[in-house]
Amino acid sequence: MAKNSTFDITSTVDLQEVDNAVNQASKEVSQRYDFKGATAEIDFSKEDGTLTLLSDDEYKLKALIDVLQSKLIKRGVPIRNLDYGTVEPASGSKARQIITLQQGISTEKGKEIVKAIKNSGLKKVQAQIQDDQVRVQSPSIDDLQAVIAVLKKEDFGLELQFGNFRS
Repeated sequence: MAKNSTFDITSTVDLQEVDNAVNQASKEVSQRYDFKGATAEIDFSKEDGTLTLLSDDEYKLKALIDVLQSKLIKRGVPIRNLDYGTVEPASGSKARQIITLQQGISTEKGKEIVKAIKNSGLKKVQAQIQDDQVRVQSPSIDDLQAVIAVLKKEDFGLELQFGNFRS
């Protein structure tokens, strides 16, 4: 009997790169003319995995998000893993928005991924949810590569990473 080859599907965000991007965005905002004399703060909490943005109004908040997103993209952080909360009023007629970093694959998303793999029509491919990742196994390495190709075409609302390949 052939030995099964496996790989893991994960979705993680490098918190150090997020911290670097936040520092770069804060520096750019402090030097930009359109933010002179205005409130524009980005607070990053590594423990909670959240970014709290505070600005004078929603317009400046959107500009702040654009600056932050550009810095995150340059640092290789997948912005698809950002979950934007609602814009809420803060003290002093300011606007606040909390952005949550999605670490790992939730059970619901894992079920969607497993369903997509089963619907791909590849025989002998098995997928199972393990904590915050999905493990895929098959005796054929070609089938595993086909699974990766199928999943890259799908949109799960997360940036998927494929790793821990073992044959």
